Amino acid sequence: MLSSKLCEGIFKVLVKDVPTTCQVSCLEVLRILSRDKKILVPVTTKENMQILLRLAKLNESDDSLEKVSEFPVIVESLKCLCNIVFNSQMAQQLSLELNLAAKLCNLLRKCKDRKFINDIKCFDLRLLFLLSLLHTDIRSQLRYELQGLPLLTQILESAFSIKWTDEYESAIDHNGPPLSPQETDCAIEALKALFNVTVDSWKVHKESDSHQFRVMAAVLRHCLLIVGPTEDKTEELHSNAVNLLSNVPVSCLDVLICPLTHEESAQEATTLDELPSDKTAEKETVLKNNTMVYNGMNMEAIHVLLNFMEKRIDKGSSYREGLTPVLSLLTECSRAHRNIRKFLKDQVLPPLRDVTNRPEVGSTVRNKLVRLMTHVDLGVKQIAAEFLFVLCKERVDSLLKYTGYGNAAGLLAARGLLAGGRGDNWYSEDEDTDTEEYKNAKPNINLITGHLEEPMPNPIDEMTEEQKEYEAMKLVNMLDKLSRRAKVKDLHQDGG
Repeated sequence: MLSSKLCEGIFKVLVKDVPTTCQVSCLEVLRILSRDKKILVPVTTKENMQILLRLAKLNESDDSLEKVSEFPVIVESLKCLCNIVFNSQMAQQLSLELNLAAKLCNLLRKCKDRKFINDIKCFDLRLLFLLSLLHTDIRSQLRYELQGLPLLTQILESAFSIKWTDEYESAIDHNGPPLSPQETDCAIEALKALFNVTVDSWKVHKESDSHQFRVMAAVLRHCLLIVGPTEDKTEELHSNAVNLLSNVPVSCLDVLICPLTHEESAQEATTLDELPSDKTAEKETVLKNNTMVYNGMNMEAIHVLLNFMEKRIDKGSSYREGLTPVLSLLTECSRAHRNIRKFLKDQVLPPLRDVTNRPEVGSTVRNKLVRLMTHVDLGVKQIAAEFLFVLCKERVDSLLKYTGYGNAAGLLAARGLLAGGRGDNWYSEDEDTDTEEYKNAKPNINLITGHLEEPMPNPIDEMTEEQKEYEAMKLVNMLDKLSRRAKVKDLHQDGG
């Protein structure tokens, strides 16, 4: 086949000492050809893979990345390797034999603190992501043997230029410039690789693991509070951060919130003093620098997650892939961390005042989530209902107040709670306070629909005396017929 012969000819050129421009041109052609799986079969050999590894500076003997003129060759070689590994099972097996994952980690260590080689880092990380996606054994190797968790976390720190103010707190410049396109792409590839490395990390067994996961969660908190070069890139960045946070043991997610600094606390007190007297009892406020605060804790990251969730709901499509990860994350955070649950309850399920509309009607976050409780996708409606149930401390009466029995029936049936009660998890006993408007309307609220209904008119009130007498005699006749049928049935049974 002509294309295969062209590939073989390119490798024969690449093995020679040719000018850099010639190498780049050959690699660009090879990158395009390597998208075809059929072409790769005859040319995917150990020797050819080693040629690309040498050009990508992945050999153990290469100590540094000093020659800037070689960078285009390294980048194109990594691009070719990405295509070949993705499209060829033989290349995937050779990657294991050549210990490619270790070589990629070694290259990352050489360039982790050097921003002017972001393209090299980006495609190194992409190749690492592909390897860890296609081989479960490589995930374990990355996690334990190659120390991939701290290495990739450091790559993220470098991409975000993080400056630590405490063990798990970083300085956030809300007025700073957005990430550059190159830094954003590097961060996204690192997040994807980290997701594969940590995909089975549900439990923390050692203190060192707990510390490392907390550091990573703190880096992800920083990630949520910064923006990319465009709105789409910011959403992609935050989406990958959400996916990775889902792999973090829930006990380590406490670093997503943090106590206010001394200056922020003083500013919060000033803000509360400026509120009207009827608002000072509210624990949530917004500081002058737009920091979201609740009960003395900085809730910026949780607020970003909440806004991210609402945007995904508003998209109206791909709920299973786009919405369920963030809903699951917020549910687990709420179940494990009291301050997060109380803040989200305040934002999603504020005290009821207007109960004239059904819970699913409207544009608030609560309305949108209640609508999802009857979604056609079973997984989507289950996680939406579970989130609201946890915010209600798994109390059936509290859930019904906000959703109505009809919307909650699916969850309650699955939990065996149709008759009322509460779930299996324990929550603090802080009381929910009802508004005066809700207390006044409560006797007339329809428990099925969850909203206030006007009393139905009594049809008898509009009847004349003759009509009433007629309807009464009709009822007597119907009861008489039922009685006669019952007697006949009893006689037949006795005769049998």
